[in-house]
Amino acid sequence: MTDDATDQGPAPATPLTGHLQRLFQRIRAFDRRRPAVWNGTLTTCWVLFAVLDVSTGGWRTVAVDRHVAEPLVFTMSAAFSAPLLWRRTHPLLVLAFMAPFSLVNVWTGAAVQASLLQEIVVFNIAVRLPMRTLAWSGALLATPLAIASVRFPDDGDQLLLPHVWVFAVAVLAGILVRTRKEYTEALVDRADRLERERDQQARLAAAAERTRIAREMHDIIGHNLSVITGLADGGSYAAARSPERAVQALEAIGTTSREALAELRRLLGVLRDQPENADRTPQPTLDDIDALLEGVRRAGLPVLLRVQGTPPTHPPTPGRQLTAYRVVQESLTNTLKHAPTSPSLTAEVTLTYRPGALEALITDNGTPRPAERTPDGTGQGITGMRARASLYDGTLEAGPSTEPGWQVRLRLPLEDTPS
Repeated sequence: MTDDATDQGPAPATPLTGHLQRLFQRIRAFDRRRPAVWNGTLTTCWVLFAVLDVSTGGWRTVAVDRHVAEPLVFTMSAAFSAPLLWRRTHPLLVLAFMAPFSLVNVWTGAAVQASLLQEIVVFNIAVRLPMRTLAWSGALLATPLAIASVRFPDDGDQLLLPHVWVFAVAVLAGILVRTRKEYTEALVDRADRLERERDQQARLAAAAERTRIAREMHDIIGHNLSVITGLADGGSYAAARSPERAVQALEAIGTTSREALAELRRLLGVLRDQPENADRTPQPTLDDIDALLEGVRRAGLPVLLRVQGTPPTHPPTPGRQLTAYRVVQESLTNTLKHAPTSPSLTAEVTLTYRPGALEALITDNGTPRPAERTPDGTGQGITGMRARASLYDGTLEAGPSTEPGWQVRLRLPLEDTPS
């Protein structure tokens, strides 16, 4: 035997309460599956008890009058036991049915023990019916007892005390079971609501993540394809006159394509890989704008970058920097896609740091095509830029500039403000 086995020792024995709990769970499960069988079995047991009490003469040991006719005693015992079959579905009606026999029982002095079975019905009333029904139940049981105390004043304790004590126990037990049942149902209902809320939150989070991924893929693929298109157009134009420029364009197309493929693989890898294996390359920031503009320049669009104002001591949050980067990227992509190709086409990016805010102005001198650019800026790209800006309480305006051309203006607060 190994040391580990010696240290652990034998498995602890299951306590008796555990076995009893599992037994009760099996009984309850069987009761839920086959309530008629369970009701019939219990009712049969109580009927047999009543019959044996009469046939053996056991009822005479507690009777006030031992000379009551046995057929009457048998009838009363059956009346107290057989209706228990409907104690769950119609408990109050069953108790009302037993009331006349209870009156005959105390009036004759038989005091059959089967009369205590009325308290089983009281228990079911306490469990299943409104609590005010217990008052009617107490009245039905108290009336025969009051008559018995008057008819047999010397034997009042023998007739009253057993019923009073059993009634109190039945009521308390019923209230306890009812409270436990309602508490369990409340816990189950709360668990169901929490599960539904969790599923709803998961669906909302999945929808938000799909939107974010679609926006990222739109920005990445749209920008790089626009750059590749510009390079391809420029390369085909230069192929006949300047083969070396065409070779440069092809090399730039290859570089841009590999970069786009790498970004796309990284984005999809986050979805496919496990969290510990996913690529955690940082998202672009304002420091990467120079590399972005260099790629746009290789595509044939001259771009000028201006930075105004004093950057804050603490740089903007990564999310705000990514928003500004993507807006610049999308704006230049739109210029490459929508503005007419012209040797004089240029663009300008101006980043302005103001107290508590960052502004980005992207302008070009191209004339937008009516079919592709709309004055209200309802394109998918502009919709995505506005969605990005709104995440940080920012604003974005897009439309024709005062001079011929197009402009996009982004304003982002540098600190969170209540929306």
